[in-house]
Amino acid sequence: MNREQTGLLLSQIALAATEAAAIACARWRGLGKKNEADQAAVDAMRKSFEHAPFSGTVVIGEGEIDEAPMLYIGEKVGAGGVAVDIAVDPLEGTKLCAHDAPNAMCVVALAPAGGLLHAPDMYMDKLAVGPGYPAGLIDLDLSPTENVTRLAKAKGVPVGAIRACLLERERHAKIIDELRRAGCAIRLIPDGDVAGVFWTTESERSGVDIYFGSGGAPEGVLAAAAIRCAGGQMQGRLLPEDEAEAARARAMGHADVSKKLTLDDMVKGDVVFAASGVTTGSMFEGVLFDAAGARVESLLWDSFNARKARVGARLGR
Repeated sequence: MNREQTGLLLSQIALAATEAAAIACARWRGLGKKNEADQAAVDAMRKSFEHAPFSGTVVIGEGEIDEAPMLYIGEKVGAGGVAVDIAVDPLEGTKLCAHDAPNAMCVVALAPAGGLLHAPDMYMDKLAVGPGYPAGLIDLDLSPTENVTRLAKAKGVPVGAIRACLLERERHAKIIDELRRAGCAIRLIPDGDVAGVFWTTESERSGVDIYFGSGGAPEGVLAAAAIRCAGGQMQGRLLPEDEAEAARARAMGHADVSKKLTLDDMVKGDVVFAASGVTTGSMFEGVLFDAAGARVESLLWDSFNARKARVGARLGR
């Protein structure tokens, strides 16, 4: 199977998985049951993978084997074929789905074996922008003010026309304060930082130009897959909270836990990224149910074939 054929195959597998998960968890929207919604997405996504023609290994999943009965880190799925690394967030924004709030989605990234960083379950500092800017524009070692000033100059607009996205967390208070003093607009989100990074890839649609702040490292790898496909820029740095977490990171192959991770570190080559909307938000319409079945809106990126597609699929109940 050549490169282009691999991309087409992985695109079909990824899109089928996110669509199935979106339909399953959308039935739980607004019911206040985030765990049930998440489990519905996990079950549907794993069932979709079960008979797919690939040999998949979950490298970013729902947790370790003792924490998650399905789609756990290290789990093998598929009916056999090309060896693939799998990164999943079956329901990005479980609380958002439970509250029928905007921007819940289902996400998958697939890459040839060894292509995705095995990120430990801890915080990662993240910085990302979308495509169209000079290489090296942003840098985690620069201040937030310097990063948005550089971005504004590259975009040809004042800093006040730049919108940054951050999780609304106390740990981000200093960044938020500095950005406000610089005159930068800010979108604070309650959950879902894969979406926050993802939004930078279509800033005209989403209204988000740059992403700052710390969130889950596994989610950082998923987001990096989208940035890789879009041609954007992203950096990350693991943030272990204690020596136990640092030791765990080293055991997973991160000898220098404080290393600034580049996009090439997180996603080493070609990758497929798929996301399907669960609730309506900045990038997607949510799942719509009617007598004929369900309509799902998705975005598919395939770097193997330099392909990007918005997909509206109608599927039976």
